[in-house]
Amino acid sequence: MAEPKRLGDLLKEQGLLTDHKINVAIEQQKITNDLLGVTFIKLGFVSSAEVAKALSEQAGIPYLNLYEHPIADEALRKVPKDVAERVGFMPIDYKEGRLSIGIINPSNVLAVDTATQLTNMAPDVYVIDSDAFYDLLDRAYFFLQHPVLARLASAVDAIKKASTVSAAQISTLTELIITDAIRRNATDLHITPEKQAVHVFYRIDGVLQHGHCYPKTGQNGVISKIKVMAELDIAEQRLPQDGSFSFTFLNKTYEMRVSTIPTIYGENVVIRILSGSGPLVRLSSLGFAAEDTRLLDALFKKPYGIILITGPTGSGKTTSLYAALREINILEKNVLTVEDPVEYRLSLVKQTAVNAKSGYDFAMAGRNFMRQDPDVILLGEIRDTETAKIAVRASVTGHLVMSTLHTNDAISAIPRLIDLGVDRFLLSSSLLAVISQRLVRKICPHCKTAYRPTEDEQHRLKFAGIDDQITTAFKGAGCSNCNSKGYIGRTVIGEILVVDDEIKDLVSTGASIKSIKEAATGKGMRFLREDGMRNVAKGITTIDEILRVAG
Repeated sequence: MAEPKRLGDLLKEQGLLTDHKINVAIEQQKITNDLLGVTFIKLGFVSSAEVAKALSEQAGIPYLNLYEHPIADEALRKVPKDVAERVGFMPIDYKEGRLSIGIINPSNVLAVDTATQLTNMAPDVYVIDSDAFYDLLDRAYFFLQHPVLARLASAVDAIKKASTVSAAQISTLTELIITDAIRRNATDLHITPEKQAVHVFYRIDGVLQHGHCYPKTGQNGVISKIKVMAELDIAEQRLPQDGSFSFTFLNKTYEMRVSTIPTIYGENVVIRILSGSGPLVRLSSLGFAAEDTRLLDALFKKPYGIILITGPTGSGKTTSLYAALREINILEKNVLTVEDPVEYRLSLVKQTAVNAKSGYDFAMAGRNFMRQDPDVILLGEIRDTETAKIAVRASVTGHLVMSTLHTNDAISAIPRLIDLGVDRFLLSSSLLAVISQRLVRKICPHCKTAYRPTEDEQHRLKFAGIDDQITTAFKGAGCSNCNSKGYIGRTVIGEILVVDDEIKDLVSTGASIKSIKEAATGKGMRFLREDGMRNVAKGITTIDEILRVAG
């Protein structure tokens, strides 16, 4: 019987490691005494998910992405937290007397034995990645033992009955609203006052969802509490204000960006929740078509020029930039980044965060990066004339510059940069490509059903400029796995404008957007809606989702 392949060999075969990277990891391991697999992850050579998938293949045990699979309360109740933590497994599901468990180490026989003893039945076993295990274990048991929805209902009821709302009641309600946003993996929290009540909404997977409602008697107190946390002026209610604060939950710190505006029913508050470092992915995992992934891989390996990613806030631009950085050989190239804030931490990459109070912005970072002997520069965002000109100057002097821009599509990035004062000739000679992207929700695989699109859907597609004739589409019926939403997780749809010689000439001579679009179309450029319909045909997402995001 052949011996199983070693982890390092498996990762090398998959193109995730090289001998050079392994040697560097061994050198660091001598200092830290960590396991070699852990060192690979800490250096950013591979992600914990990639290690888990390799271990899964090595052991012949299926891999499960815990971030896209809900953890059942019934499973958690079957296994005490101290047992799960000590033995090293995550209870995932419990059906018909059988546990499903996730393990980091495929050779963890004790986990299988423990689960068997607890249920008198051998469990279904999956390999999960270590980041997901440590991130979600405490959270899952915390919310089981401290049901936020019940506590929120109790807090709202107490405020409703109180003749005078106390500071303690306001503090509790505010903390529970924020904690529930974290529980739901929301990116934004909206506190919206109306005439008779205050409504709380959460943006989850790009869509606003109603969360709670609490009495008007608690309105000013909650807003004042948030203002105090964000160091804003609680007396100023007539003008918009912006601020931020840090919120620590289960030893993890979340950065909260606060914005207030006056409305006819009181101040409206929106909190952007930045959860810090998330799971690192590669270009091939983002969701682009295979041919587009190969094109992107080639583009990000160019020695100089500018590559831009465009899209609205929350469309995954930073994730795509970091996926691209992972394709660059950081052992041979000096990579510097400036962001607001640093969302992912990547070893051997020099990362800085802007600081408005000290005057350290993207433009200042871009100027000073040139003295740091860079090969690749990542500017978190081009938002003003100076940053745009610095990016162009850096690219024409032999550096690869990666950044983001807020435009609705790829081609619109060209007039936007010209509007920022970038010279047409310099732009045409420096711009390599523009990628425009959106995130769409994926159909829940547990309740996915096929159906024939209705006449109304076909009409809406035609109205949106989509001529594709879809005979079979898919949607999620809604089940316990997706909280009856019909969707689990998100994937990317995108369009890529490659600036070749013909388009360079069009840009430098001031050709119209229509001319550039016709030239790009003639070379096979696929636009957002078309890429979205590719995902509809494959059963990845729904017609409604494509029309919502790109229609």
